[in-house]
This record gives sequence, structure tokens and C-alpha cells, in this order.
Amino acid sequence: MDTIDRLIIGAGALGLACAARLAKPGESTLLVDSEKLIGSHTSSRNSEVIHAGIYYSADSLKAQLCLEGRDRLYLWCAKHQVPYKRIGKLLVAVSDAERSKLAAIAKNAQACGVNDLHAIGPQQLLGLEPAVRGVEALLSPSTGIIDSHGFLQSLLACAERNGAQLVLDTRIDRLEPTTKGWIAHGTSCGEPFSLLTQQVINAGGLFAQQLAHNTEGLTADLIPTLHLCQGRYFSYSGRSPFNHLIYPMPEANATGLGIHATLDLGGQLRFGPDTRYVEQLDYSVDPGLLEPFAQAIRRYFPKLDSSRLVPGYSGVRPKLSGLGEPAADFVIQTPADHGLDGLINLFGIESPGLTASLAIAERVAGVNL
Repeated sequence: MDTIDRLIIGAGALGLACAARLAKPGESTLLVDSEKLIGSHTSSRNSEVIHAGIYYSADSLKAQLCLEGRDRLYLWCAKHQVPYKRIGKLLVAVSDAERSKLAAIAKNAQACGVNDLHAIGPQQLLGLEPAVRGVEALLSPSTGIIDSHGFLQSLLACAERNGAQLVLDTRIDRLEPTTKGWIAHGTSCGEPFSLLTQQVINAGGLFAQQLAHNTEGLTADLIPTLHLCQGRYFSYSGRSPFNHLIYPMPEANATGLGIHATLDLGGQLRFGPDTRYVEQLDYSVDPGLLEPFAQAIRRYFPKLDSSRLVPGYSGVRPKLSGLGEPAADFVIQTPADHGLDGLINLFGIESPGLTASLAIAERVAGVNL
């Protein structure tokens, strides 16, 4: 049986960041993914936003790792020539009734350590974004956008320079603890295999719980329930009327941040995501959503031309909270939590997971396995 030092399962932003941080010359690090391309799911189906860390509970891992990850990510992009732009975000209150929500967001951001938000009055907002309607706004200058695919490739290049090996079309079906380490059983290109590894990092994202339930010795009560939450996007054809990202106030009783406007590095404007809990992976975008999207967008962009809205793409978030439940935090599960040496499980790494990925990898590196 082949023996390696470290097995990282999942080649999305999380697994790639862990590989880039942990791989060392003289050690064998194997990174596997069941798909034929890296980042095939959540890591490549999102808004490509570098989040400032505004919305999360101040004492949460999401808040801590978003702030740390944001700073690490900007430095990484500059060092590794990953395209990005510190474009800034405007959080917009469209009515007097929403001013209190804006104030609450500002207070929460300060508690999280985000100290660079600027209050913007209606005239300043008009000067910055003439197409946006609002009575007040907050400007977040540390929010940015990134080429997520370029970032994933840069992580892979770093990991491979340090000796890591990527194997795609490879699924780990079962983990078995032994006195000599972990035996991973799976299939690669349809062929069954088993290998012995000293360390396992389960960075499977949407599939992390599935593997956890097939990990011998890990009790079911330590595995948080997975809730699949789809988010759909519409593109806006033609020239963008915006220079910043535009976010409305989060909707009451909603699981997302509202249908906001984001730009990619090519200047393409897109709106989304919405939130829809699903029972299985679904990457379709129903054209019939156009009118509900248009209604939501017109609250802050009244001159929207709905004929320019085109179904775009969708992603699925690996949430740990169900519909109507309070937002759940990231879970970094270590041997101290489950008593199984050499195993780390990463659960519920949804937004701001891309922003936080380098910080999460640093946290993983500090675990005594």
C-alpha cells in the first residue's frame, strides 16, 4: 500500500490554500478532488468578492478569519500577480426606515474590527453613483474583487512548487483509522485504491459531511447537518452604470445579503445571488426569475432596463443553518474535538470562505495533529 504524509481532500480554494501552506519539500502531500477541474463548485460559483468582514458576529470564526484572510489575500494577490481590484462597496439605505439597519451594520462592523467604513450622505452618494437611489450609505473601501480562477491557479502552483501532487477525478469514499495512520479508500479514474496517510484534511466543501459520515470512529453527533442553499445570478448586458459594488440592506428573515450588484475585473455587471434551499445540487438559472430580480434591483437602481438582464450562473452554499435559523459559524474540527489523531474536518465554509481561505489554512497549520 502506498504511504504518504498528508492527504488533502477537495481542490477548491480551501483545499488548495491548505496545500499551499502545508506542503513542504521532503514531505509527501497529495491533494485529490472528485471533479476533473479544480474549484468546480463553490469556489468558482460566487461573486468573486474580497469581503471586508462587516456582517458577521464579532466573536465568530467568520469575522476573525474574514479580516485576517482579507489582509492575507491582498498581499497574496500582489505577490503572486493574481488580478484583483480594491473597488470598494456601497451599502445603501433606500428609505428613512432603513437608516437604523445601516447604523446597526456600522456598529457591528466596528465590533468586528472593520474601522474604515465612511458614512455617505445622499449628495455624496449621487456624486459617487448617479444611478443609485438612496438616502444614506456606507462606503467600504477595503472591499474588492478578485479573479478567483487566477487565485486558485496561484495556490496550486505554490503547492506544487513545494512538492504537493494534485490528482483529479479521484474520490475518497471511506476513511479508516489504524495504529499506523489513516487508510483512505476510494476510486481514481474509476479504479479502486487504498493508501496510508499520517494526516487527513477534509476540505470537501459540499461533500465534507458525506465523507465524515464514512469516517470510522467519528460519531454522527459531531457531524453538523448540511443545508444546500442555491444562489442564482443574472448578468447585465452592455456597459455598467456603477463603479462600486452596490449592496442593499439585508432582507429581513433572509439567509443572504440581498440581490446586490457586483462587477468582475472585465467590468461585467451581474446581480445576485438570491437564496433558495435545495435538496440536491442544482446549477440551473430559471429565466422566470427575471421579474423578481428586477423588482429587487429597482429599489436601489430605479432606471434598470430589465431587457438587459440575462440568466447567468448559480452556485450552492454548504450552509450549516436551515431556512429561518440563525446563521451558523465555520467549523474547524480538530483531534481535540473528536479524539481522532491526524484528522481535521472543515464544515460549513460558505461565504466569506474565499476571502478567509488563507487564514483558515493558517489556522489548520497551527493544529497539533
